Amino acid sequence: MKMTDKVAIVTGAASGIGREIALAFGRAGAKVGVADLNLDGANMVAKEIGKAGSRAIGLRMDVTKEAEVDGAIQTLVKTYGSVDVLVSNAGIQHIDPLDQLSYDNWRRVVTIHLDGAFLTTRAALKHMYRQGSGSIIYMGSVHSREASLLKAPYVTAKHGLIGLAKVVAKEGAKHGVRANVICPGFVRTPLVDEQIPEQARKLGISEDAVIKDIMLKDTVDGEFTTVRDVAEAALFFASFESNALTGQSLIVSHGWFMQ
Repeated sequence: MKMTDKVAIVTGAASGIGREIALAFGRAGAKVGVADLNLDGANMVAKEIGKAGSRAIGLRMDVTKEAEVDGAIQTLVKTYGSVDVLVSNAGIQHIDPLDQLSYDNWRRVVTIHLDGAFLTTRAALKHMYRQGSGSIIYMGSVHSREASLLKAPYVTAKHGLIGLAKVVAKEGAKHGVRANVICPGFVRTPLVDEQIPEQARKLGISEDAVIKDIMLKDTVDGEFTTVRDVAEAALFFASFESNALTGQSLIVSHGWFMQ
């Protein structure tokens, strides 16, 4: 799948899934905006893309700050001339039962996922509508379709991304803009590594039991999804060329939650 001369921006791209998507886009020929709160980390990923033969720029972005989002995307457009693909990937997790969940932690998770998706989408659409084309990809989760214990704000936010993608797909169609959602299973990133001991403490079980009996219990092979698996799905959505594939969600989960 080729993305030669396409311009893409990936949020939360200094590490984990976002980093792998940015690298995959670079390998496919795209010019990449590597956006993250951690500008040093974003610049390192951009340099890695550059060493592999593509062009990339690190962008400091707090996805909950309107001015930062608009400014970073404007910088990308000034640098490379357009924005063809947005991957709204930035996100966090918080583990707590609902009756012990603070409002601050609820808002923090929901704001980063949903407000961040809204602000980056709106900023990108202004340019995509003018150019008459674009692809927006939201990083959902199996939790966009399913629920798990202790994850109320995360599950709520990930469900919301599917609704947002459907609206963008309908409003963007006349402008040549598509919107889709990737729904990974558990990927062994720092975000997931933090959850393992947290869930073990909250549930009173071992860390091995969290992995085997909770995270991977419903997969077909007991395997984690990989960052490369998710990046390949992002590349598929980004490089698809027609509105035949829009408003959809793709589960990448080793069989957890089949449809």
